Amino acid sequence: MDISLVLCTYNRCSLLSRALASVATQILPQSISWEVVVVDNNSNDETRSAIEAFCIQYPSRFRYHFEPQPGLSNARNSGIRAAKGSIVVFTDDDVVVPPDWLQNLTASLRARCASGAGGRILPDKGFSPPEWLSVECGYSLAPLTILDRGLQPGQMDEAPFGANMAFRREMFEKYGYFRTDLGRCAKGMMSNEDTEFGQRLLRGGELIHYEPSAIVYHPVPADRLCKDYFLTWAYNKGRSDMRQHGPRPNAVSLVRVPLYLFRDLAVCTIKWLLAIARPTRFARKLDLYGKLGEIVEATKQKRQVQIGNRGGLRSCG
Repeated sequence: MDISLVLCTYNRCSLLSRALASVATQILPQSISWEVVVVDNNSNDETRSAIEAFCIQYPSRFRYHFEPQPGLSNARNSGIRAAKGSIVVFTDDDVVVPPDWLQNLTASLRARCASGAGGRILPDKGFSPPEWLSVECGYSLAPLTILDRGLQPGQMDEAPFGANMAFRREMFEKYGYFRTDLGRCAKGMMSNEDTEFGQRLLRGGELIHYEPSAIVYHPVPADRLCKDYFLTWAYNKGRSDMRQHGPRPNAVSLVRVPLYLFRDLAVCTIKWLLAIARPTRFARKLDLYGKLGEIVEATKQKRQVQIGNRGGLRSCG
């Protein structure tokens, strides 16, 4: 098997059917063998029926795989183990992909010119950002899973996003799998499981190719176009960053919080208060909430280490 597309899903049967229908239309040369491994992460809606309908319609293409352990990283890791392809591709259960997406995304990997690849993630057509959202700041668009590094292909210096990425299988054998203490789980909004893996490859000197012609269209639900969603995302992104990287080495702490975080929090607060333009002001507020998330996670890490030293179990939740 040349390519395995791993698509993980949890309680999104209506959106999933749309995604699988677009995946089924992929056009690749007949010499390339490919499969779709749909990982059901213990859904309790009609997800299994939706997947099995495609397995029946495309028996040599789609496979149903069940993973009971909750969490996106657990589902992806399970999908990797079930996959048969020498190239493992990932996308989300709510996207729509053009017929040339899989061919374009994997071309550099099949030619062995790169170890990983990522493409553009664009909003559904008709998307109009609210006036308080800065489209100039890529971080401000991250809560909507939008990624666009332009039309020029080349080498990536940042990790791709999970909705549109692919890796040669040996990268998992060499660098390990996705961290299960990162990433979404049920209604939680932790993140970084995808970019943390990509960063491992970049630190190891691997080449990750950016392919702008590999496009996925990601919906932007109305309930995400509100400030509360963005602020919650930023707060949990800060928590994820601290969980991923930990505090700076040898940092002096006060009430279990490294002192430099208090300084960073003060700087973020001042920038937010001084910002005049509405989009810029909200972007600075996102930075502030991210810093608050780092501080909260730092206190949790300290507390978990103390519990562990007393013989307790360290939680990854």
